[in-house]
Amino acid sequence: MPSFDIVSEVNLHEVTNAVDQASREVDQRFDFKGTNAKFEQKEAVITMSAPADFQLKQMLEILKLKLAKRGIDIACLKVDEPAVTGQTAKQVITLRQGVDTELGRKIQRLVKDSKLKVQAAIQDKQVRVTGKSRDDLQSVIALVRKGGFDLPLQFTNFRD
Repeated sequence: MPSFDIVSEVNLHEVTNAVDQASREVDQRFDFKGTNAKFEQKEAVITMSAPADFQLKQMLEILKLKLAKRGIDIACLKVDEPAVTGQTAKQVITLRQGVDTELGRKIQRLVKDSKLKVQAAIQDKQVRVTGKSRDDLQSVIALVRKGGFDLPLQFTNFRD
């Protein structure tokens, strides 16, 4: 039976490259000279620190631009509110990965409501869709793309 997986993955190597590029740009910009503004990345969490709140906003825009140039969908970013303490402001950005159970249920409901002859099952951090016809699976891919989910989704592991 043909099947494919619906996943949400982020290439962490490309994220690291984008953070490095953003860090280099902040180091070279005149308005950030001597401010000790920096990016720190640990796995899927990026922490920005700067002396002022408005500088964090500028750094976030630089980071989004660098991520977009590297082919990473910025819809996967979960940006927390800036925390201002004394002379420094910090902001945490989390990269959302994997299809959580709530989103998996929404996708499953969308597929079931479409009346196509396919089954959708939530497995760990992905949704597996199986059906008898390859055309039905392609219809599901088109349906999910139009679904308007807030997380970027990829379709992998297509098997005939």
